[in-house]
Amino acid sequence: MSGVDHLHELLGLPAVDFQHATGEVPAQAADAVAWRISVDPYDDESETTWEEAFQAFLAAVDPAGVRALIIGQWGEAYDKTSSYPIDLIIGAADRLTSLEAVFVGDMILEQNEISWIEQSDVTALLTAFPGLLELGVRGGSELVFPPSKHERLRSLTIETGGLPVGVIRGILDSELPALERLDLWLGVSAYGGDADVADLAPLLSGSRFPRLTHLGLRNSELQNEIATAVAGAPVVAQLRVLDLSNGTLGDEGGAALLDGQPLTHLERLDLHHHFMTEQMERRIARALEPHGVRVDVSQREEPWGNRGVEGRYTAVSE
Repeated sequence: MSGVDHLHELLGLPAVDFQHATGEVPAQAADAVAWRISVDPYDDESETTWEEAFQAFLAAVDPAGVRALIIGQWGEAYDKTSSYPIDLIIGAADRLTSLEAVFVGDMILEQNEISWIEQSDVTALLTAFPGLLELGVRGGSELVFPPSKHERLRSLTIETGGLPVGVIRGILDSELPALERLDLWLGVSAYGGDADVADLAPLLSGSRFPRLTHLGLRNSELQNEIATAVAGAPVVAQLRVLDLSNGTLGDEGGAALLDGQPLTHLERLDLHHHFMTEQMERRIARALEPHGVRVDVSQREEPWGNRGVEGRYTAVSE
């Protein structure tokens, strides 16, 4: 899964690895960083389980001060689902009384292909932590998101090489009145991305999340079709950031964006990793940058094997 890195921050706090092997008391205050807890199942010198690392963490810091948790590798994540670390965190909910952000599955290529990360029902975290402001997930395999209700969640990020349509429908059927940022990596059909543009209609109508200002519909093999739908979507009027990056966007999608509703109110339009021509890049920049829109049309890609449209690819698939 090239193009995927470890989180550098969560909730605006710098990400720091909890050094469970040292037994030392961390120098950082509990509320000063986003704590990443991870174990390496292939480390011959350590047989520490994620549960043991988590218990060591709770003993080393003040759990009541912890604001952000990053769940890294919890073992062989292709063999054991994320319900394992999630259940442990939920079991400590009475101690993690200040928790505001959780990211599940912060793994990179050397640890796991994104399609190998076995997820679970991540909405259990929403139920257990009514004060949660941010929830992030990496990996779409076995991911479940039934319709949920949460009064405070401001940011929801789902990073996959293929996002199941059932997850999309669950999100769009949820009551999330405070949601300001939604970032969905839709992926490709070969890795479970079975949604089509019609499934996004409730989102694009602008009726689902009235406070939404940042929308990412990214990493899709349907990026041109998505751009065409977005070009006339009512939701765009309320956005400050529109992110259609990491997909197969070509001149067709770029032209649709230019020919659609005005985008001059945006603060940022992110189209990086695309298949547009240099001419289309310039057209988009000239149309929007004079209005103060920050436009990212970097990372122009070339189709595989000179296959034209058929050779276009997303930034992250397997």
